[in-house]
Amino acid sequence: MKTRKLGTSGIDLSAIGLGCMGMSDFYGPADEQRSLAVIHRALDEGVNFLDTADMYGSGRNEQLVGRAIQGRRDAVVLATKFAIRRGPNGEFLGVSGKPEYVKEACDASLKRLGVDVIDLYYQHRVDPEVPIEDTVGAMADLVKAGKVRHLGLSEAAPATIRRAYKVHPIAALQTEYSLWSRDPEDELLGLCAELGITFVAYSPLGRGFLTGQIKSIDDLAADDFRRHSPRFQGENFQRNLDLVRQVERLAAARKVTAAQLALAWLLARAPHVVPIPGTRSEARLAENIGAVDLELTAEELRAIDAVAPRGAAAGERYPAASMRQVNG
Repeated sequence: MKTRKLGTSGIDLSAIGLGCMGMSDFYGPADEQRSLAVIHRALDEGVNFLDTADMYGSGRNEQLVGRAIQGRRDAVVLATKFAIRRGPNGEFLGVSGKPEYVKEACDASLKRLGVDVIDLYYQHRVDPEVPIEDTVGAMADLVKAGKVRHLGLSEAAPATIRRAYKVHPIAALQTEYSLWSRDPEDELLGLCAELGITFVAYSPLGRGFLTGQIKSIDDLAADDFRRHSPRFQGENFQRNLDLVRQVERLAAARKVTAAQLALAWLLARAPHVVPIPGTRSEARLAENIGAVDLELTAEELRAIDAVAPRGAAAGERYPAASMRQVNG
């Protein structure tokens, strides 16, 4: 497994990580035993970067990851997040970056994960009601207490990142980035390179759309949250499907899958980019890992840019309410 660095820490991350969200929430029914097998296979293949959050499955995903890494903790760079609050029935209760909540959330995550320290602790969404300096100050206290090793932000705006960095070094920024979500190219990628921050690309396969496996909205479970995503609805669905077919054509010419082409494209964007595709399938995991060894030529990169330029995807990446929480 090829590696990339976590910020300026010297810690080696597998060049492709594993997003664990879908193993517990949002993408329809999941099989816990299959998910555990996927995580174990990932570790066996050298994938050491596991990503979870306290809101995934209202804590169940952290518990799942915790069970999966028992006896293998030293082989894992463990990342989790706080800030998006959920109630006992899974209802969303808003975002909190209050210092007292930061510490409460961390202790709860440590317990669910069954570990003594979290390698990378993110603020999942920026709380507009709390100065970022206060939130990151509380996160820095967790580092001093030995509960957290490194700090991260998710979906934070450039100005917010700079303010946060003055309080404590930020090791990673997690933001959606893929062939159909290229906004980070405006400023975020350059800012991360300037400050020595790893850019962790979530949903690098367009929430599964860029794999080419989703041909109809009926391919999604009834309770799959993507049914409410603007990019999966109405005319947008067909326009985005047409885009994926162009990506598939380029992938076929290289004798790889569309997913592998999309991931290799991300890895080629910059040496500090680390995608974290999620999957509940060992076969898909192996497919994703295969992208690490796929080196694209300058001609191939130009061809990809031609069929999937900035703004090519039809529709916003989240419904309106969720879009208000990004780039905070």
